[in-house]
Amino acid sequence: QVQLVESGGGLVQAGDSLRLSCAASGRTVSSYAMGWFRQAPGKEREIVAAITRGGGRTYYADSVKGRFTISGDNAKNTVYLQMNSLKPEDTAVYYCAARNGGGLYTRNSIYDYWGQGTQVTVSS
Repeated sequence: QVQLVESGGGLVQAGDSLRLSCAASGRTVSSYAMGWFRQAPGKEREIVAAITRGGGRTYYADSVKGRFTISGDNAKNTVYLQMNSLKPEDTAVYYCAARNGGGLYTRNSIYDYWGQGTQVTVSS
């Protein structure tokens, strides 16, 4: 079992950057496929980015492609989401999630473990 804690959210202006961190404990993050999701008020939780166990493949939602980057640091047991050129529509609570498996997963219903979320607010 793994515990996930997100950090790095905040209030920024459009065009700014943020880096979210997802610190794992209990097991090494490299044992899991990882994903970043977000949920805006009144909307369903949606995939933002995902990475396979070991980091060989990544997935990005069309809305963030070219602006966001998911990566992992096994030494720090942490997964990151680098967010550049932020837009007001990126405002949401961001969650990281982990799944036991070797694939690249984009559906939130199949992830096994979730963090508590971190708020990202982008002002125009």
